[in-house]
Amino acid sequence: MPGRSHTIISTQRVSPDGVTPGERVVPVEMPIAISFLGLGYAVMMATPADLKDFAVGFALAERLIGGPQDIEQISVEAGDGGMLVNLELVPERHDGLFSRVRHRVGESSCGMCGIANLEQALRPLPRLAPPPRVERAVLFFALDTIRDHQPLNRQTGAVHAAALFASDGKLVAVREDVGRHNAFDKLVGHCLREGVDPGAGFVVLTSRCSFELVEKAALAGVSLLVTVSAPTSLAVERAREAGLTLIALARKDEMLLIVDPHQLFA
Repeated sequence: MPGRSHTIISTQRVSPDGVTPGERVVPVEMPIAISFLGLGYAVMMATPADLKDFAVGFALAERLIGGPQDIEQISVEAGDGGMLVNLELVPERHDGLFSRVRHRVGESSCGMCGIANLEQALRPLPRLAPPPRVERAVLFFALDTIRDHQPLNRQTGAVHAAALFASDGKLVAVREDVGRHNAFDKLVGHCLREGVDPGAGFVVLTSRCSFELVEKAALAGVSLLVTVSAPTSLAVERAREAGLTLIALARKDEMLLIVDPHQLFA
C-alpha cells in the first residue's frame, strides 16, 4: 500500500429493499514521517503520493528553508506502516533547524501543537506584492472546472485539492490529499521544485480557510487565494497583515470577497 493513493474496500449497500454486497474506492491515509538531517521532526497523516513535493512545501511553511536551493537531497522510503521522508539541508540552514527542533513540543499537520509560545505561533508574515489582474470570469471558470482536475476525489469523494491557475484561467498544477494542509504543501512544493512562481497566478483550495492556509500562501508568495468555504477570524486578520487578497465561499456562480487590499475588483 505505501505509495498508492487509493485502495478498494468491501462494502454493503443498505436500502429499504435489502442489503447488497459491493466495493468502494477510498483514499489511502497513513503516517508520513518527515525528518531533516536524520532528525525526526513531524509525523503527518497524509495520502502517500507526491511526497517530495509535500516535504518541500512543508519545510517552507515551517520556515526551515527559503527555497529549493536550501535542500541538498530528498529521500523517500517505506517504513513500518507508513513512509519516511528525509531532507538534507545546506549547512547554512542547520542552526535554524536545530533551534526549531528544540522548541517543538509535539507534532501536528496544522503546525500549532509544536509551538512553545505565542510569539512563535503568530510570527510576522511577509508583505505580498499585488496579485495579477484576474477577470471575474476567469475565477468563475476555475471554480467551474476544478473538479475536472481532481481524479482522486472523483474516485473517492473524500480528498481536498489545491490548484494553481494562471491569470488567464489555465491550470498550472494541482495536488490532492486527505488533508487540506497537505494538499497545499504538495502544490507549493511542486512549484518550488519545478521553478514555478505561484504568485504569478491564483490558488484555489477546496476547503475552509483556516489561518494556516493563509500563512502557507503568504510564505509561498501567493497573493490571491480562493477557498470554497468560509474563513476564520484569524485567517482574515493574517490575510490583512500580509496584504493577501482573500476570496471565500466561492462557487461557480458567486463568491465572497473577504480581503481586497489592492482593490482587485474595483
